Amino acid sequence: MEKVNCTTCGTDNPVNYKYCSNCGFELPKISTENLENTEKQPAKEKTGTGKKILTFIVAVLAFGLTYVAVQQVFFKMPSIDKAMMAMAGEINKTCPLMVDAETRLDNAVALPQNVFQYNYTLVNAEKATADIEGMKEYLEPVIVNVVKTNPQMKFQRDLRMTINYYYKDKEGNYLFLVSVTPDKYE
Repeated sequence: MEKVNCTTCGTDNPVNYKYCSNCGFELPKISTENLENTEKQPAKEKTGTGKKILTFIVAVLAFGLTYVAVQQVFFKMPSIDKAMMAMAGEINKTCPLMVDAETRLDNAVALPQNVFQYNYTLVNAEKATADIEGMKEYLEPVIVNVVKTNPQMKFQRDLRMTINYYYKDKEGNYLFLVSVTPDKYE
């Protein structure tokens, strides 16, 4: 079975996945030409010009139908996914962005199942010495309040997105995740 390699983390994923099973980033699209070449079986030789023309016509039709089917199944994204990816793309144009003296927004990512994630680095924190639970306890109600009340987040609330705030330390080590589900902001 054909695999798609994630350009972000290097994980091999099945060809029909839109997002990496390891890091959640969107996988590169494979060309239909490569997909066709892996599925093509060697054709039996046919005798006569009529049979060759008929074989050619059938092959062209099969390629056309395969192309349309592949486009519809593998590459067509629901409008919510497109909107989330467009929003992440707009945010990422300004990243990395220092939010305050301690926090840097690294990027935003549209994840499967209507999840939108902001990835932050606490630039002065080290996992070994940080009070991770204390930071999470302090930040979680603040984040939930921002999601509930910020007019710029209305789009995300209207689409009932789960909004993740992923934090890591200055060395890139995972610290904690604050996940704001629709039931928390409605």
